[in-house]
This record gives sequence, structure tokens and C-alpha cells, in this order.
Amino acid sequence: MHPYIEYVNPHLGKLLEDIKMDKKYIRGEGCYLYDSEGKCYLDCIAAYGALPFGYNHPEIWECIQDFQRSYEPSFIQPSALNAAGELAKRLIQIAPEGLKYVTYTNSGTESVEAAIKLSRSATGRMGILTTINSFHGKTMGALSATGNPGYQKAFGAPIKGFECIEYGNAQVLEEELSARPDYYAAFILEPIQGEGGIVEPPVGYLRQVREICSRHGVLLVLDEIQTGLGRTGKLFACQHEQVIPDVLVIAKALGGGIIPVGACLSTAEVYNEEFANKHSSTFAGNSLACRIGIRVLDILTRDNDQMLKQISERGELLKSRLTALQKDYPQLIKSVRGRGLMMGIEFGIDRYTFPGSMLGPIAEQDMLTPIVSSYLLNNQQLRVAPTLNGNHVIRIEPPLIISEEQCHACVDKIESMLRVLSEGHTAKFVSFLIDVTANKEYKSVVHKEEQVIRPTEDSTEGRFAFLIHPLDLRNYYEFDDSLASFNDGELSRLTNRLGNLLEPFVLSATRVSSKSGKRAYGEFIAIPRTTRELIAMSKEEALAELRSGLELAKERGAKIVGLGAFTSVVSMGGLYIKDEGIPLTTGNSYTVVSAVDAVIDSLSKLKTSPETASAAVVGATGSIGKGVALLLAEQVSQLVLIGNPANERSSLRRLYSIAGDIYRYLVTILKDGKHLPGRTVGQRLCKYGSLPSVDAPVSEFAEFAKRVNGKDSPILVTTRINEGLSLSDIVVCATSSIDKLITPHNLKYGAIVCDISKPGNVSKEVEMLRPDVLVIDGGVIGVPGRPSLGWNFGFEKGLAYACMAETMMLALEHHYQHTSIGSSGITLESILFTRQLANKHGFELADLRSFDRPLSPEKWQLVMDYRTQKTG
Repeated sequence: MHPYIEYVNPHLGKLLEDIKMDKKYIRGEGCYLYDSEGKCYLDCIAAYGALPFGYNHPEIWECIQDFQRSYEPSFIQPSALNAAGELAKRLIQIAPEGLKYVTYTNSGTESVEAAIKLSRSATGRMGILTTINSFHGKTMGALSATGNPGYQKAFGAPIKGFECIEYGNAQVLEEELSARPDYYAAFILEPIQGEGGIVEPPVGYLRQVREICSRHGVLLVLDEIQTGLGRTGKLFACQHEQVIPDVLVIAKALGGGIIPVGACLSTAEVYNEEFANKHSSTFAGNSLACRIGIRVLDILTRDNDQMLKQISERGELLKSRLTALQKDYPQLIKSVRGRGLMMGIEFGIDRYTFPGSMLGPIAEQDMLTPIVSSYLLNNQQLRVAPTLNGNHVIRIEPPLIISEEQCHACVDKIESMLRVLSEGHTAKFVSFLIDVTANKEYKSVVHKEEQVIRPTEDSTEGRFAFLIHPLDLRNYYEFDDSLASFNDGELSRLTNRLGNLLEPFVLSATRVSSKSGKRAYGEFIAIPRTTRELIAMSKEEALAELRSGLELAKERGAKIVGLGAFTSVVSMGGLYIKDEGIPLTTGNSYTVVSAVDAVIDSLSKLKTSPETASAAVVGATGSIGKGVALLLAEQVSQLVLIGNPANERSSLRRLYSIAGDIYRYLVTILKDGKHLPGRTVGQRLCKYGSLPSVDAPVSEFAEFAKRVNGKDSPILVTTRINEGLSLSDIVVCATSSIDKLITPHNLKYGAIVCDISKPGNVSKEVEMLRPDVLVIDGGVIGVPGRPSLGWNFGFEKGLAYACMAETMMLALEHHYQHTSIGSSGITLESILFTRQLANKHGFELADLRSFDRPLSPEKWQLVMDYRTQKTG
């Protein structure tokens, strides 16, 4: 492990590893960096403006060597500091007219802190006004001024007195200052928002701000930490509009790319004795830093400001070429913005740009620009970086000494990247993340047009979300065809990286119209973790993923959320996350209905009566398995409840309790006069003279189940799966296991197997080696009107899993309360309720499927032939 990751910042280090930006640079010269493998990179980040003349500029090192030879003392407070005085004089000479005094700091954020203290002490007011999406630093005061809650919340910021308003809107500033007279000490503003996404305000905005602040007696503090000292083609960006601030803060470039140094410049009216006597810093204004600062100003202003003219020319070149790229790739680039050598490319990609591609969700997760930056780094040897607050923007902020040739090279490399990105071929674009060779053959893809479905303002329209996740790697292939270019090992490495980077995202959307006339809008939210990954996580990690998905669902207006596949398992049927402020359903009640309906439908097609069949439920201790067993008990001759042999004692105890529940239920309905067919479990139960009374507790029925348990008992309880399956004509799999429990060797001849486990528990070998066995996929439902679900989930259009269907029904019904959660939430009442809703709204069992494909007439006939052959 690299020492930086091990001892400095393991979290950032892990992120850099995941996106392959963890290069180990060993040499820097001018605009170039060289890594430990000898590769050369054109650097267009320049440490976010802190490298004005690139790496190791000879004049800066000459200044350092001169300082060494001079033996000038470095830290000599308190005294009259020679170098500090000389640099301050030079700064005031080149700064906007009216600025008089310089307070030294060691960084940009300290400069902002000084400006805050200076403004408060000068006015006697505590209020500080800043702008949304601004960035002013990460110490507490500067962080409070930063207009991004994502950076503030964990640290108790903003502290009292800080407020934010819209950037670039002078009218909003006028309204805020008018509403709170004599409250604000200062308005802190960036002439161009850097980390906010290289955002330029409208022309004339700075002049309007100056006039408004002056009229209201509020100090104007301009943060030129990034824009200052030549970056925009002027020494200070405010000079483009001839605006004079009360306070101006700088840093970054002032240190020449070697020494940390900052400064807070202010007018004589603002500078005050209270601040002067009580604000200081040990290292600020040290002689070496100030000598370097003087040399920086020498380089910037020599030959009649020749470098500033060159910066403007290079900036115009970059902007014109980047604007041409925007015209060539309008589906990718939303805007090109900035001034001088502070440029930004805003990407405009979402899931509708390339339907059926992972690139859309990656972009919507604000991870496209980091991956674009990494692509350019690894494939084009070009260093750019995303802006911190403007997550759809990459910055191009090269050293001020960049040549015309290097500007062209930078844009050529970006154009090469755009050519690949424009294909929407995820595999080709991200292959560098897993070190796939450049000459790999990639599968061609065709992006299908996707209907854009959005919610309406109609309050009668139901709203739902459904959490899903890839069951296995195959689901990635199904969603994004291009990923079939990777083998399983390559795709596994890629998804491991992406899983670490991505938060839950909206995969697709749909609108369901009931036959009753009601409508519901819903979104499918993907948790980017496979089943195995969720199993491998700690409980806390897995639940954190689910909570993120629920939070996204709430933000987007869902009124109820369904839990699909292992999201239900890891949350204990929703019980662990039931207090997150939104109703949940596992969809398990209707899953029970659909599984039993599928079994009965199969028996009917095979001309077999259920009352002559025995039925095994694998996973009977689960909520779905228990519900299936309860419904089947009224229709089959014997139930076989199969539990987990790994936890035999507890599993048997729970199985006997479930058997007791079923026995008690059957005794109750028989007493109430319900007729059950001749050889069913209920009728067979009547032959036992030692039955507990109908009002006896379940524990007595459980003891009865244990006492009579055997191969010929109405309900057989076992943890021996092979024994149980060998007796069963019907098998329903409802487990949370990811293993293939059902094989060609443990099934009875002519068995019907309904697999509702996700991932499935039936081995593919059953289809190949046991033509007498009918395997059906349980829980597949036809949605009324057969709408597109955005992603087909491996089905034909308009089909969905029963758990999804239950979520849709509840939204159509506006039944916004917890339903089917936990094992106790799956009751006969909830099962019958969802059956009633299905009938009301038009949900129905889909044509039967097997191993994710529709059952063909030929397959039905094959099974019929084998069953007839056995009978004969």
C-alpha cells in the first residue's frame, strides 16, 4: 500500500485507486509531469491555479537560492519585516485603486478567515452573505461561507451569521440587503465561481454588486484566490469591469508553485486597530514566501504585462476550439465557459442520451467527469479535473506559461476522448479502468430510443419507487449490451470499481394505468451491488446502501417503496428500515399469490389434480415459503416443509411452529364449514383423533405436528432436502440462498418446480437432463396495459415480478402504509388483500416461463409426452 493511502488519507486514496488516478509522479517541469513508469503528462490542472508558471520554474528556484545565499532571516516577528513590506508595496501598486493595506496568510482559506474578521471588526456587524455553490475554503469561517451544504454538515457549519443567495442575480442581493438592514458586515463573492463549475456571472453583475453594497453600507469582499494574479488575462478578474472591492483576497499563484502564501488586501477605511492588534499568524509574511511573491509579480508584469496579453490570447484559442467541439458534440457538451486560462467544459449527459447504457447513470451520479478525467489521464496523458461543486464540469486550468502548441495538444486529446464517448459504448470507454488492452474487439451496440416518462402534478396519480439490484453479473449484460464485450472476470473487476463509486440511481420509470381508470407513476432505483456483494457486506454497510436508495426515492416524490430481491432479505423483510419516513412493501404477499397461481395453472395444463399431489416448500421458514404453504395446504394431499440443514435445531423448531399454524388454520376453516377436497391436507387431518381443540394455542398444534411427523403425515417437516424432494410432485423454492439447491438428481419423476428465489435455486442442468420435469419461473405478472418499464428485467414488455406488481397496486390504491414487511406481515389477510387488488386493477399471471424464457408449446408437449410415457 502506498504510504499516502496508509498514513495520510485512506478514503481519498481508495477513490483515486478506484478511478485510476493514483499515479506516482516523480518529476515535474514546466507544463509536464513524469510518473514512475516514465510516462509524460500535459498538466492542465496546475494545482487549481497554484502553479502559475508550471513545475519548478527556474526563476522561482533562483529566488530561493538567492535567499539562501543572502542569509536573510525568515521568521522574525515581532519586527519591521523587510520582505513583507516590499511585497505589500508591490501588491498595492498593482491592485485596484483604493486598496491600502496587506494582511498576510498562509493559504486561501486563511485569507478568507482574515477577511471575515476584518469585515466584522470594521462594521460591528456579524452577518456574512455569500452565494450558493460558492467555494471559499475549508476552515470553519471559510467553510461557513462556502455555499455547499455537502461540505458543511459533518462539521457543524455554517456557524451563526452566514447566509447564501443566488449567484449572478443582483436583484436578489438588493432584496436580501433591504430585508435585513444593518445586519450584514460583508458580501463575499468570487468574480468567477471556480469550484462551482467555472461559472461566469452576467456582464455588469460585479458593477451592480458594487453599487448595491455601497448603498447599503455592506463591505464587498472579492475572493480572487483562483482568478487573481493573471488567471483571467488581467492581474485581477474584477479589473475586467473596473470594480474596486473593499477587501480582496488572494493566494495560490502568489507562492509561485513552491511556497504556501496568501494575502488579504483592504482599504484604509476597512483596516482597523482592533483587527491589526489581535490578528496574526506565526508563519504569515515570512521572508522567503514574500521574496518568492515579489518574483512572481516580476514575472507576471515584466515587458509591459506581456504575459497577461499571452494569457488572453491562449485563453481565446482554447475557448474557440472548445466551442467548436461543443458544436460537433452537442449531445455531450452542454456549455463551454470561463475566461483566460480558467476554462470549464460542462457535460449534459443523462440516461436518455444513451438509453440502455451505464454511462447515463454514471453521469447522473456525478461520476462521469471523474471518469472522463481519468480517461484523459490514462489514455491521452492529459491532466484535467472535475470542479468540486459543479459535478458535471471539468476544468482546464493550465499553467499560465502554456504554449500555443500545448493548447492545441490539450484540445486534440479532449476531441479524441469525445469521439469515443459519443459512441455511448460503455465497455470501450471504461475499459482502461480494468487494464483491458487497447486492441480488444468490442461488441457493437445500438441504442434504442427510450420514451421519456415523467411524473405529473396530478395529486390523484399514485407514486411509487422500487429498489432493485443486479442479482449477478448477467444483469449488467442485460442492461448494457456493450458490457458483453467483457468476460466474467473483467466485468467483475469493473463492477467492483463502479460499486465503490456509485450511489443508488434511477434506472428507469413507468406509468401504470389500472383497468379501474387509476394511474401511478413509478421509478426503479438501482442499488449497484450484486447479491454476493450484499451478502459479503456487514449489516450496517448493506443497510446504508438501502437507506441511500430510500432517501433518493423520497427526494423524487415516491409515496411507497418496494423492496426487490436481496434488498428485502438484508433488511429482514423491511423491518430494519421501516422507520426511514416512507412506507415499505416487500411485495411478498402477492408473490405468494402468483406462485400458487402458477403451480395450479401448470397442474391444470398438465391435466393433474392438485389434491392428488404432494407439495414441497423449500425455504418454508421464510415469509414467502410460509405463505405458499398456507395456500397450498387447502389444495394438495401432503405438504413437505423443508428447512435449512445448516441451522437444523432452530430450523426444525420454526418449521414445527409453521406446521402448527397451518394445522390450526385448517381446523378453524373446517369448523367454520368450509369444504376442502377429499384427499387434501385438511381432510386427512380430520382422521386424527388426538387433534388439539380449535381454540388451543399454536404451541399445542406445533407439538401435534412434531408427534405425527413422518413420511405419511399430512405435513412432513424435514431439513433433508433430498428426502423431501423425492416425495414431492410439486416443489416451490422460496429461499434466500444463492446456491443451486435443486438438481437433476434430487427430483421426483415428472415433478413441477416453481422457482421464486432470486437468484434462482434450480440448476440449469435440470432443463438439460430431466425432460420429464417442468421448471417454471414463479412470480411473473402481466401489468395492466402492458406498459414499458424502461428496462425489461429480462421479460417481454409489460411483464414484472409480483413484488413489483404489489408495489404498483398499492400506489394505484394510494395505500401508503407498511405492507407485507417482516415475517409477521405476510398473513392470509394480506395475501387475500393483494389478490383482491390484482383483480380490481387488472394484474394477472403472465404466460408461464422457464429459465427466463417463455415456455414454448414444444416444451409443454415434451413434458406431457414424458409424463404420459411414465403413466403408460
